[in-house]
Amino acid sequence: MPSTPHSSHDAILDATRHWLKRAVIGLNLCPFAKAVHVKNQIRYAISEATGMEGVLTDLETELRTLAHADPADLDTTLLIIPHALADFLDYNDCLFFADRMLKQMRLEGTLQIASFHPQYQFEGSHPDDIENYTNRAPYPILHLLREASIERAVEAFPDAADIYERNEETMRRLGTEGWRKWMSEPAQD
Repeated sequence: MPSTPHSSHDAILDATRHWLKRAVIGLNLCPFAKAVHVKNQIRYAISEATGMEGVLTDLETELRTLAHADPADLDTTLLIIPHALADFLDYNDCLFFADRMLKQMRLEGTLQIASFHPQYQFEGSHPDDIENYTNRAPYPILHLLREASIERAVEAFPDAADIYERNEETMRRLGTEGWRKWMSEPAQD
């Protein structure tokens, strides 16, 4: 059966939601994610862009949307980029311009951008190091977050500074095969 734009959108959303529920929430990689998920305060925006310029145009739209939305209705946005920035170095270049845009829009200190990519690699790590998987997603994603929400979450989670180290330990315990097995299982709601 030929793929339609609607079914492609559905597949992209399904894969992204599965990753969020199974990896981010299921492994508790971000202890703040479950609350906004349960309250339906996450916007899933799919960029149709095929190049960086289009991604940045979509990013500007999503930054404005999030900045002007009521936080009780919309707390965070996942800008999913399935048709561009497949190369991690190109994605990193885009992050530079994304951060610059945040400053130019005078949203620095109000919003921030977190990064996820299928080939995510922390500086100083090897491509196949399991720790990289904490930031690996099915598609390139720019995660737009409210600074105020992060501050409240950190206050409620006293060991927030330990999240990175705890995530590394979780990933080392799982290993690559454990990760693949974990991600192949259905997500719980």
